[in-house]
Amino acid sequence: MDELLATLKAAAETTRLRLLALCAHGELTVTELTQILGQSQPRVSRHLKLLCDAGLLDRFREGTFAFYRLAEKGRSAELARVLVDAIPDEDPTLTLDLERLEAIKRSRSETAAAYFRENAARWHEIRSLHVAEGEVEAALLRLFPKEGVEELLDIGTGTGRMLEVLARRVHRAIGVDQSREMLAVARNRLEEAGLRHCHVRQADMYQLPFPSGSFDAAVIHQVLHYTESPAGVLAEAARVLRPGGLLLVVDFAPHHLEALREEHAHRRLGFADAEVAGWCRQSGLDCGPVVHLPGDPLTVSIWPATRLPAGAHSSSPQAQSQKPAHSLSGVPS
Repeated sequence: MDELLATLKAAAETTRLRLLALCAHGELTVTELTQILGQSQPRVSRHLKLLCDAGLLDRFREGTFAFYRLAEKGRSAELARVLVDAIPDEDPTLTLDLERLEAIKRSRSETAAAYFRENAARWHEIRSLHVAEGEVEAALLRLFPKEGVEELLDIGTGTGRMLEVLARRVHRAIGVDQSREMLAVARNRLEEAGLRHCHVRQADMYQLPFPSGSFDAAVIHQVLHYTESPAGVLAEAARVLRPGGLLLVVDFAPHHLEALREEHAHRRLGFADAEVAGWCRQSGLDCGPVVHLPGDPLTVSIWPATRLPAGAHSSSPQAQSQKPAHSLSGVPS
């Protein structure tokens, strides 16, 4: 009872209740919250700390920025949502706060759109070389559990597209990326789509900021060909998967388009099935049948793998090489 009373006391103040309501509508920085509330940064920061200490808000860093959102886990998370829902929709203070929040979101959207326009030509040039994204996404959905999963991690989330594709089959999803610009695009897209159970974070794919065994599924979509150590990325993905968890790796089969290395910063010109299977075995993953989606001239491959229980061993190299690969000229969307 003492803990409940302390949590209620933390929320029982006008500014803090306004902060809870605002953070229920998305991830916001101290600067943004200061602009909306019209209060000093030290004052807002003090209120935010009290709410975080009470478990009503979650705080996470992204470079030099700190973002806040309504708590999703813990004893106080459900109470936070109840308190926000209890605020009358017609409250004039909340109405003004939300109007200012919408102005900030519009500014974010314009910034993200400008970045996307500047880089769209580069992405479209590569997409023209392989099978349509819709076919790749349909193939991914075929491999993803139809009953869904609790926790999903999208490694190298970019614009957050994989989160959008898989959103209906996950209870909660997190996308990580090193680029703050890409995260801004992803955050804007997720907010516009109303996917409040999907979030993005700035993180290093070689040192993910999550405990071992945190996720039921993970996706690495068109990321490995940029990396210094693909094996290291797979090992870290395997670490954060629970036993039985699913990893889906999407990338190119081996090719000879040197222009992608010279003009688009690709470090690797595709990956052979045996190569990926070997890295998976080393990381405690058991590879399933590979799906190949032939394009012109690039073939997209999808390597599914399952996290083995501690102490278990994946199939031998000979057994792995006997697992058939599926070559598809098209997958219905």
